[in-house]
Amino acid sequence: MHVHNYEKLWLGASLLLIVGFISTIVYGAAGAGITMVNDEGGQVNPKELGNTSGFDDPGVTKVGPNEYEVHIVALQFAFQPGTVELPANSTVTFYVTSRDVVHGFEVAGTNANTMVIPGEVSQITVEFDEPGEYGIVCHEYCGAGHHSMAAELIVREPSNFTMQDDTQTPTSGNETTNATATPTGGESA
Repeated sequence: MHVHNYEKLWLGASLLLIVGFISTIVYGAAGAGITMVNDEGGQVNPKELGNTSGFDDPGVTKVGPNEYEVHIVALQFAFQPGTVELPANSTVTFYVTSRDVVHGFEVAGTNANTMVIPGEVSQITVEFDEPGEYGIVCHEYCGAGHHSMAAELIVREPSNFTMQDDTQTPTSGNETTNATATPTGGESA
């Protein structure tokens, strides 16, 4: 059987494209710092969140110098708390769970993104280097009010941020710039 040169060229180009597509998928899944959902955050009983440490009073807790933990509960059609304030130049670990159905948790404008499943605690660690305001949105369809499910994350200058008794109290107005958030581990997509 005789194969023409043009057929060989197209066959070679097709195989090269297939190898290129597979390489892109492998790099996107393993090489870009993206990790899959795991059970690192633990499990909770979604009906007993009021009796679960961290989720009984969701919000910000300082755990070290420039280190904070934020517990967030997703429920139809809101996040609790609705506003989270943090200082810039801090490392933040979000612990997010759902009370009712599958939700999503995305800090808009960053690559902090995870799925929130009832009974599972999604854990994601992010560094916020600059002040700014970010929207927190649900990216998994969770019912008729899904489009209005949002919260706000405000990152302030460290000099304009104080915490008193595990609740945040800003000392001045909002400073907004183009800030970046860099995930340092946990889940993101």
